[in-house]
Amino acid sequence: MHDHPQKLLVHPDWRFLLAHPAHFIALGVGSGLAKKAPGTFGTLAALPLYALLIQCVSPLSIAWLCLPVFLIGCWASEITGNILGVHDFGGIVIDEIVAMWLVLLFVPLNPRGWLFAFALFRLFDIFKPWPICWFDQRVPGGIGVMIDDILAAGYAILVLLAIQYFYAL
Repeated sequence: MHDHPQKLLVHPDWRFLLAHPAHFIALGVGSGLAKKAPGTFGTLAALPLYALLIQCVSPLSIAWLCLPVFLIGCWASEITGNILGVHDFGGIVIDEIVAMWLVLLFVPLNPRGWLFAFALFRLFDIFKPWPICWFDQRVPGGIGVMIDDILAAGYAILVLLAIQYFYAL
């Protein structure tokens, strides 16, 4: 997505993941270490984390929790990206996790609702329609890593609300 590809200074592994709390957070407690499709694995990691959260706190509490997790994600992504030498390394998946939590707030707690939420979020996260692509290409640092996924979540939520207006998930 960015104008010039960057070369990794360090190849993340389990040792790297555990070397700093920022790496552990940014790499989605290890889900971002997947060799292929780390964003998809990060999004999948959001599901059991959300399932645990929803057992303990209300959906409104989860919505509020997304704000500090977003801010912590900005910090962790900035540190991890700088050490890796790649601004938005694919294995940085905290952005997928917090964005997926937001999307899950708008669907019923059932497999069909979660499948629709997952598919739509991944669709918008991968294809990045305007203005997501604009933010992805122009906003640097940790905020740049995080913001495009929040926008993708917004698109997914709008489509999910439209679907649910006509069809019960």
